[in-house]
Amino acid sequence: MHAKVTIEPFRIKTVEPIRLSSEEERKDWLQKAHYNPFLLTSDQVIIDLLTDSGTSAMSTEQWAGIMRGDESYAGARSWQRMEAEIQDLTGFPYILPTHQGRAAEHLLYSKLGGSGKVFISNTHFDTTRANIEFSGAQAIDCPVEAALHPEEEAPFKGNIDLEKLEENILQHGAENVGAIILTVTNNSGGGQPVSMQNARAVRNMADKYGLRFILDACRIAENAYFIKQREAGYQDKSYREIAQEMFRLADGAIMSAKKDALVNMGGFLALKELDLALQCRTTLIITEGYSTYGGLSGRDMEAIAIGLREVFDPHYLEYRIRSTTYVGEKLHEMGVPIIRPVGGHAVYIDAKAFYPHIPPEEFPGQALACQLYEAGGIRACEIGSVMFGHYDENGRFIPAKMELVRLAIPRRVYTQSHMDYTVEVFRYLLDQREQVQGFRITYEPPFLRHFTARFEKVN
Repeated sequence: MHAKVTIEPFRIKTVEPIRLSSEEERKDWLQKAHYNPFLLTSDQVIIDLLTDSGTSAMSTEQWAGIMRGDESYAGARSWQRMEAEIQDLTGFPYILPTHQGRAAEHLLYSKLGGSGKVFISNTHFDTTRANIEFSGAQAIDCPVEAALHPEEEAPFKGNIDLEKLEENILQHGAENVGAIILTVTNNSGGGQPVSMQNARAVRNMADKYGLRFILDACRIAENAYFIKQREAGYQDKSYREIAQEMFRLADGAIMSAKKDALVNMGGFLALKELDLALQCRTTLIITEGYSTYGGLSGRDMEAIAIGLREVFDPHYLEYRIRSTTYVGEKLHEMGVPIIRPVGGHAVYIDAKAFYPHIPPEEFPGQALACQLYEAGGIRACEIGSVMFGHYDENGRFIPAKMELVRLAIPRRVYTQSHMDYTVEVFRYLLDQREQVQGFRITYEPPFLRHFTARFEKVN
């Protein structure tokens, strides 16, 4: 009998050196970066958990595919392989390649949006919300109640609240709903999965009111893992079959290939409707590139086609989810408040509970992200009132529903010892947390402020 130990289902072939900086250096660098980890340079970071987007390590097959890349301007063989792979996976006939997911969002929501329109989702992520609001439309979140309680255990906390969804359709009028968007997994909601039952109910709701149902599918392989493990009737289906079933419930899909296609750049928009696809294609050619490459080189398209196969390998997905769970469970055992159960691509720290003395308007998530960097050189991402807080028309601060810090784990990049180091940094932060100050914003842009905002400490 062999021991039940999950190991990385790969060997390391190339290594990238990490500069091991001192705490004094990091404090100086962070101050010069105006206390925004996004403004740090990569060589100033020891463990980079800012995002899992575009940070994957590619496989030998993907690197081999890069050498096969056909860089023809129109109708390249690499495009034909990528298109065929996406059509087989999604079931949609019309595929538009883009340089990343937010470009696909711009193509679609600039057509479906506009003043007076609303989009309803389980939870819009930052670029989705920005593209919708930039068009003049409104983005409305309808997460299930369990999603708003970090400590509550539930198998599918990423689901959309169906009652709230219907209430919003009736309130705003079906003719004013641009689309229902289901994000799988639900990134802003803690990387939590969406059930097939919930997706099927959204399909039925869309049919009832004559609405489009769009799948934001950048982590659909990880979502398929949770469905197979947790939802009745799917234990004997492959991960790819589960993903195919969910795609076929929707009218279209957006995917940032930088997540579950295991590549460093790329994305696509897949649609069922010819007229809508033709409208989006016109914008694609104007803003991205010709319709058979979008914003991608041939080698990128080769890597995407291969990655969309590799990501459904059961050994890879088991390693991926279990390694993320390992970090979350270690932190939970230590007393760090996290969103439970642990999601697929990241561990989410409840910064409001970690720093109860810092009010939302002083951004406890930003404070924790800065402390993580100063203490251990770990770069993480605030998903709280910096990202989603705002002021109403009366100047009153409206905080985000949750104050989170996301530890997004790049795919096939870090080892268990890197994660053990991360856990030990949190052990140090737990002992120091009463001394930590909040922040105020000194500069912010009108959209996606968390990327370039500047901060100073609150005395």
